[in-house]
Amino acid sequence: MAPLRIGVIGAGLIGRRHLTVLLSDEAYTVGGIADPAPAAADLARQHDWPYYADYRRMLVEARLDGVIVATPNQLHVPAALAAIERKLPVLVEKPIADSVTAALELVAAAERARVPVLVGHHRRHNPIMRKAAELIGAGGVGAVTAVTGVWLSRKPDDYFKVAWRREAGGGPVLINAIHDIDCLRMFCGEIESVQAATSGFARGFAVEDTAAAVIRFESGALGTLTVSDAVSAPWSWEWTSGENPFYPREWQDCFLIAGTKGSLAVPSLDHWWHEAGQGWGDPLTRRRIPVTPADPYVEQMRNFAAVIRGEAAPVVSGAEGARTLAATMAIKESAASGRPVRIADMLKG
Repeated sequence: MAPLRIGVIGAGLIGRRHLTVLLSDEAYTVGGIADPAPAAADLARQHDWPYYADYRRMLVEARLDGVIVATPNQLHVPAALAAIERKLPVLVEKPIADSVTAALELVAAAERARVPVLVGHHRRHNPIMRKAAELIGAGGVGAVTAVTGVWLSRKPDDYFKVAWRREAGGGPVLINAIHDIDCLRMFCGEIESVQAATSGFARGFAVEDTAAAVIRFESGALGTLTVSDAVSAPWSWEWTSGENPFYPREWQDCFLIAGTKGSLAVPSLDHWWHEAGQGWGDPLTRRRIPVTPADPYVEQMRNFAAVIRGEAAPVVSGAEGARTLAATMAIKESAASGRPVRIADMLKG
């Protein structure tokens, strides 16, 4: 089988992560990279890849089977739409768009053209997440009643030397919490509404450094999500999952899922329950569910390849990405208005 020719739009940090995956498997070849930055041109020369300063030219001239969009957020939709016009399946990094309206426009365009769109919520491809969702879906905790998610870490001061990170949209809600919202949807299903508050007192920037949300799921379950990028703490997916070797691993948890018949901690996958007839005051039984690690970016690319070949559906479709974005933007809207925000209203565009 001939290797798939994948074009990459955006050769920054996440774009290079995708390029590393493409290089690691003979099932793929880099059909071109598009990025106006001189560093991207240097990277292309080093690897003898076709280079384009303008992604539109690459989409026309390169013989591609699929496209990865890893640009700044505001360019996700224009680049993805250009790929769709060329009938090229596209993997768009998260968030799918910088607004819910734009996300819905992209999803509609893809559906009209019958071109698949995938969204880069890579945690859904992590075996830990898959095992947790499998246990919950099989009734391993009974009916989910309550869930807690936390993303608490400290970004260094030099992180904020980049101006946009001090402005609206550059805080932990849209950069970090969007991943955790997607995890909560994977565990508990669709979110009905969000009530939230944000604060920026720790750093005093225009953007929030801390946010807290109360989440009501369509199932009736309730949840909380607390995020802050201004605290010294180990309770975040990056620190606890071991997914990214950049972060020192701490053997803690960042999600707690509680149900009528048991509970589950993630990423440790500690499963707790009472034996038959037991309850308050009786000891709990615990087991740690085994899981075989795998690189979620590698697994994500395998899904992309299978979608391109018509062998599978996207694990995270454009519509899924839009719903996660809507729930995340609801945190911002609720914090601004002081009122609960229904996700159905957000999805009206």
